[in-house]
Amino acid sequence: MIRRRVPALLLAAALLLTIPAHAAPDSRENFTRGRAYAGQFSDLTTASPFYDNVAALYEYGLSQGRLDGTYGLQDPMTVGEVVIFAGRIRSIYRSGDAEAGPGRYGGEGGPAALGYLRYLQAEKVLGTELDSRLAAPAVRAEVAHVLANVLPAEELPLINDQIVTEGYASRKFITDVTEYTPYYRDILFLYRAGLSVGSGETGSFLPEEPITRGAAAAMLTRLVDPSLRLRPDWTLSERTGGVSLADLVPAGEYIQAPGTPEEMDEAVRHMLSSGSSVLALQYPGITPSEAQRVMEQALGVVKTYCEQSYNSVHCTYNQAGRVTMTFSAANLGERTAEYREETMAAALEVRERLWDSGQITASMTDAEKARVYFAWICENCTYDYNAGDRSLSHIPYGLFANGTAVCDGYTGAYNLFLKLEDIPCTALSGNGHIWTVAVLDGEEVHIDTTWGDTGDSVDYGFFAMTAVQSWAHHSW
Repeated sequence: MIRRRVPALLLAAALLLTIPAHAAPDSRENFTRGRAYAGQFSDLTTASPFYDNVAALYEYGLSQGRLDGTYGLQDPMTVGEVVIFAGRIRSIYRSGDAEAGPGRYGGEGGPAALGYLRYLQAEKVLGTELDSRLAAPAVRAEVAHVLANVLPAEELPLINDQIVTEGYASRKFITDVTEYTPYYRDILFLYRAGLSVGSGETGSFLPEEPITRGAAAAMLTRLVDPSLRLRPDWTLSERTGGVSLADLVPAGEYIQAPGTPEEMDEAVRHMLSSGSSVLALQYPGITPSEAQRVMEQALGVVKTYCEQSYNSVHCTYNQAGRVTMTFSAANLGERTAEYREETMAAALEVRERLWDSGQITASMTDAEKARVYFAWICENCTYDYNAGDRSLSHIPYGLFANGTAVCDGYTGAYNLFLKLEDIPCTALSGNGHIWTVAVLDGEEVHIDTTWGDTGDSVDYGFFAMTAVQSWAHHSW
């Protein structure tokens, strides 16, 4: 079910912060190399691994080294030490001073890292999950967890998003990380943001291995210095390379005030094909009832592209006639991007397996390929009779992650597969149901994966129906 609502315009209050005169609030410009490294660490030479990174830690004012004059390049880094570095980085970004933030929490006694931990917890960077681990050697997965949220998202653009998504989905890269690996999302974020490319030919992360202070320095300095961030040198297959959800939508023209269904389709396609989830339109003098109509019309169009995982909308408008609609998945707001990303990765992984196993080949017709995907959907999903309005079963993610869906989840996943094979398709709805209309080898047909999955075996009677046959089951 698609939820429709026009909530009241939300107002946000601003909080003024007092900061040192020489620093900007919440700015990457606060990271400056204020001193030069000139051999201050006796165990670090130009031939040492991670020399540039450890030297950068010193130059950015993030490390003074140890009392004996060493850095401890090959020593294991503790969780507490990672927390201290993360707290300093967060504090410099927020105020220009590495100790200003943690200093407010340093009076509790206990280990030196405790004040930094409490600061990161107050900043909602961390929870309490590492409270008992401060003295323990940090494993690489824990380092990823600590670093993933130290800086805001806008300071860590996902420069490797597509190649990491496709490489991980194909199971050819980062093969030692699965959805069962602790902090796996944080690990993948490090790859996407260029903070790590792993090791070896498959970019392994070694999530359960302890990390040395030198290896940790590499991730820490990439966090503060964008010029040090890395791009994976991975070769992807032609089948998984260079495709995103936005690529699956024919480009549309932006129309400021769509007046017909065709014009609204153009505007929505422009939004989707540009990778956006926000559609801003202009209707001078618009009334509340007219805004409701525009929102419902836009939702109806978005619904036809259900493989994009958008099925909810937040709409605002003002007296100047500006109508702004923000689309999301199952009304989940910011998590929509995560669900879309994981849906695409899962679909690419299934597609790769079907091609590698020979179940789909280049010599097959569109209808033969579509039939394979029809069977896969029906054999790998169960109808979710308990799905509420906000259930993930309404989007393709539910099918891939949980093996459950309702009609819009079934149809979204199936249409995603077809579009990955360059098979034109859309979604058609009527009487509370939604299914696929596709062009297979030049012939328009109706395909209903939901009803094809109603028995103990795949019911191909709902595959490649004519319009007349489809109408007998569900009108539109």
